[in-house]
Amino acid sequence: MLKISDLHVYYGGIHALKGISLDVPTGKIVTLIGANGAGKSSTLRAISGLIKNKKGTITYNDRDITTLDPVEIVKGGIVMAPEGRRIFPHLSVAENLYLGAFSRSDKDGIERDKEWVFDLFPRMRERQNQKGGTLSGGEQQMLAVGRALMSAPDVVMLDEPSLGLAPLLVKDVFEIIKVINAQGKTVVLVEQNAFAALKVAHYAYVLETGAIVLQGTGEELLNDERVIQAYLGG
Repeated sequence: MLKISDLHVYYGGIHALKGISLDVPTGKIVTLIGANGAGKSSTLRAISGLIKNKKGTITYNDRDITTLDPVEIVKGGIVMAPEGRRIFPHLSVAENLYLGAFSRSDKDGIERDKEWVFDLFPRMRERQNQKGGTLSGGEQQMLAVGRALMSAPDVVMLDEPSLGLAPLLVKDVFEIIKVINAQGKTVVLVEQNAFAALKVAHYAYVLETGAIVLQGTGEELLNDERVIQAYLGG
């Protein structure tokens, strides 16, 4: 289990996370919803070791990972597909995927996981020799998720995977999230499409200005009047 306890994060004088605590049970999909600036991405960045907290702890399988650097966190089984995709545009699809496996040395396992990614995203197989920058937005998102999976993680954190995608592609992305979870991965999902996120989530947290204001199962929050009014169009 991934566990955050009383986490405080600052950007200069800005108090971005104000003592949040949350649990991510093994094998579940947990989503964080909220408006821009609520602290969703900051939570993922803190877990990844990309920003350091002022107070609080992050533990994974009873190990304190609060002060580990990002590479050690990836090696420990937690990886993030960042907002904005951040692929390497001048490298091929296959090269991008191999870079996702930078922390591994098991060549057979890497090739096996590459085939798994190609099975998840058949268009990546078709375009494996094509430069990442020539892909469509939806294809780049697939590549970003696939690259994250190449590290053989136990926990996959997805930051705004549907951002900027056409509705049909959004549907595809959420179907893939369910498949990844069904194949044994724990998923932490940050998403502004609250309806789609809550539909797939086992559990969810609502963040506002750096604090958790609501939590419950995905179904509970889908039917919560406060969530409906604030995030689901009334």
